Amino acid sequence: MDFDIVIVGAGLVGASFAMALRGGGLKLALVEAQAPAAVADDWDSRVYAISPGSAAFLQSMGVWKRLDRNRIGAVHEMHIHGDAASAQLRFSAYEVGVAELAAIVESRRLQSVLWQGLEFQHELELICPERCTALQLHEDAAELTLAGGRTLRARLVVAADGMHSWVREAAGIAAEVNAYGQMGLVANFACAQPHHNTAFQWFRSDGVLAYLPLPGQRMSMVWSTADAHAAELLALPAETLCARVAEAGKDALGELDLLSPALQFPLARLRAGRLAAPRIALIGDAGHVVHPLAGQGVNLGFGDARVLAGVLMQREQFRDPGEIRLLRRYERARAEDILALAWVTDGLQRLFATPGGVVAKLRNAGLNLTNALPVVKNLLIRRALG
Repeated sequence: MDFDIVIVGAGLVGASFAMALRGGGLKLALVEAQAPAAVADDWDSRVYAISPGSAAFLQSMGVWKRLDRNRIGAVHEMHIHGDAASAQLRFSAYEVGVAELAAIVESRRLQSVLWQGLEFQHELELICPERCTALQLHEDAAELTLAGGRTLRARLVVAADGMHSWVREAAGIAAEVNAYGQMGLVANFACAQPHHNTAFQWFRSDGVLAYLPLPGQRMSMVWSTADAHAAELLALPAETLCARVAEAGKDALGELDLLSPALQFPLARLRAGRLAAPRIALIGDAGHVVHPLAGQGVNLGFGDARVLAGVLMQREQFRDPGEIRLLRRYERARAEDILALAWVTDGLQRLFATPGGVVAKLRNAGLNLTNALPVVKNLLIRRALG
């Protein structure tokens, strides 16, 4: 057998999963189509809100401590506003007894630190750049053929190759995909007023707008909005875009200056029919994609990596990491979190996308009611903390 496990996809989730298996006595290969982009001094437009649970997972592998703390924004409070001026929901790290609700981290920098760790993992072969062209599943192993002609034989293939997963399709695992008809528009801004480590979110008639705090008087914006509106915003001159974003955010941080070019990515919901099949496991976006309004997509993926690695590292009665009974432990362990987050994010998106009338009154009343119930607020936030 060439390998115990071949991981396809070395993004944040795939790379973290490989690192989580370090020291487990498993022979690993990690296949990736292209190396990550070089880290630059400018601020990465793509950021992630890393939950304390995910930060602890990264810390357990020595990743978190190697990140530059001067480039990480701490979220101490979160203010959520409905589409009525009086509708508000506020969360505070102090109220639930934690240091922070989340940490805002640049994608490129986190990816770079993860890859640095992979280079020192002796039981791992990093195969990059390379892509897969064929998959054959046998009773005792899976065989992956690479574009360069090499064939990898492994007891388990783990798909960490994103929403459009080649492995998932090659393995014949069906996935339900629902496009929202929206884009996620992202950009970074310098702010005239301090954010005080507060994240803001507005449910608006034209989508969901979020301000995420970066170090100093800077913030990262995520605006989930209809395709046509996103295209309109993306075409605006920098000065006009800054004015539109400030106005949409009720001038909460005063005048804005653009720090990085605006980018967009399509939004959709995806749910694979299963996360485990004989010789195959799905993690991250290969198995599920949720709306970004809760900022939990990457945390859900890190949860997959942590749980699957834990199951494989404690496989006492299973010598074979690709044994389907072992993989189903992982699938069962992840089912509740994935279903709950998908239901909440999809439900909120649809609820606030419904125009006016009775629905508007109910959703805004719901925000205020939740804000008035500390027990409910604490339950929600502790789940989000991971």
